[in-house]
Amino acid sequence: MATYDPFRDLDRLASSFFDTRRGPRRMPMDLYRDGDHYVLTADLPGIDPGSVDIDVDGQLLTIRAERTLAAGEGVKWITREREAASFLRQLNLGQGIDTERISASYSNGVLSVTIPVSEKAKPRKIDVSVEGAGATIAAHESEPHEVEQ
Repeated sequence: MATYDPFRDLDRLASSFFDTRRGPRRMPMDLYRDGDHYVLTADLPGIDPGSVDIDVDGQLLTIRAERTLAAGEGVKWITREREAASFLRQLNLGQGIDTERISASYSNGVLSVTIPVSEKAKPRKIDVSVEGAGATIAAHESEPHEVEQ
């Protein structure tokens, strides 16, 4: 059995009175690019996967989730530090994203959202021909220009 600490309870009581985060909370997330797609991972421990809502409106990606806590009848709480909470995160995707193929999965308290780059935004080779001289100029978007003769 843990020892009773009256200061811990006082601190918890004070933080509940002065907590300014009454609305949806931000979820910690990471975002990185892996080849032709972006991967967003967000920590959502204790979330029922059925409460996760992801939608795209134009170029705005919105992630919502809800954590609810069971409160059994006749239960006498000894300590209760976990809170029911709403989580919200919005990201402006910008141009060059294939919003039709965004996918998501939830495993072990981590939400993973895969955001593919559109075909139009992927690097590509552009060949430039020169008329009359018989020379061809090959241009590469990711490399310096080369001239062949």
